[in-house]
Formats: sequence, structure tokens, C-alpha cells
Amino acid sequence: MTTPTLDVLHAIETRRSVKHFDPHHRMTEAEIQRLLELARLAPSSFNMQNYRFVLVRDPGLRRQIRAVAWDQVQVTEASLLVLLCADLNAYAKQPQRYWAHAPQAVQDILVPALTPFYEGKPQLIRDEAMRSSAFAGMTLMLAARGLGYESCPMIGFDAEAVAQLIQLPEDHALSFMLAIGREAAPVWPRGERLPEGEVIFTDRFPA
Repeated sequence: MTTPTLDVLHAIETRRSVKHFDPHHRMTEAEIQRLLELARLAPSSFNMQNYRFVLVRDPGLRRQIRAVAWDQVQVTEASLLVLLCADLNAYAKQPQRYWAHAPQAVQDILVPALTPFYEGKPQLIRDEAMRSSAFAGMTLMLAARGLGYESCPMIGFDAEAVAQLIQLPEDHALSFMLAIGREAAPVWPRGERLPEGEVIFTDRFPA
């Protein structure tokens, strides 16, 4: 059976942050695998693929996370709960892997440049972790919408407590959570967009 899909423009226009999911719906393993395949196509600096996905499947662990996430129901009701994380030291972990597919001339340029670009620059490393996890998370949200599911990105939680619960390695960063599933209640009307003149500029900000 062919999985129904939405075109990307429609997925962008109709994606909403859903708060209430059908707690009885179960995604198939094939659907979950497809979502992750698509999410892993998200861009990353130097092709490091430093984003990491933690799929929280244990109901007990979901309840523990909900307890430190303002008791938000989507944590336990969503079909899938994904924690978006990033490896802060990906730049130094066998960087030749990231360009093994490329012609040797390309490898000779990029591989030696990767580690020095980030080494000793903790703010840049942290910024890159947030960028990569955001790219991956947005890709995952649009993929979910394209496959007929809804999602809800979440930052309302105790990051330190969640990091402990999922045994986050010390050299990783926790970015945000993403709940995915079938919508169970209508969402609020979309918030008005700010005026274009407040968010869009040409060449530079006004003096």
C-alpha cells in the first residue's frame, strides 16, 4: 500500500503545533523508520550529521519526562516522542567518515579543515549543535505532516532532569522535544504573522 503524502509547500502551510494527540493510535515501525530516514537527510555543517534522535518508547519513562515537562499531556499521549540532541564533539570523531563518499580532491580539502574550524571554540560548537538539531527537527516535522501526522515542538521542560532521565552523554546537548501523532482536538487559530517590515530587510538593517 502506498503511503499518502502531501507536497512540501502544503505541508509547510498546514503544519501546526498540536497539543492533543490520540493516545490510542500507534504508528507502524515502517512509518517511524520512514520519518527517521527523512530526518537524517537534514543538512549539517561539514556533513557532520551531529544531530541525535532519542525515541522515548518506554511508557514509564514518558511519564517521568511528563512530570518534569509541566505535566504537558502530549508527552504521554503522542504516538512518538523524539528528543532532539546533538553530539558536541562530532567534529573530532573520525571526521574522515563524513566525506568518505567524496572524490579524494574534495576529501583533501574538507577533512583537514573540519576539526580546526571548531576546536577550542565552545560557543561555535554549541551554536552548531542547536542549528543542526533545529534543521533535523524541522525536517522531521515536515516529514510527519507529509505522512499525515501532526507534531508539537517543545522546550517547556526541565532540561537537566530530562538529560538525566535519558542518560545524555556529557559531550552532548539537549535541544528540544518533538511529539508526533494523530490530532485528537482542533488546534487554536494560527497566530497572526508579524508585519513583513518587522522581519524582512534588504541588504542590511535600517540605521
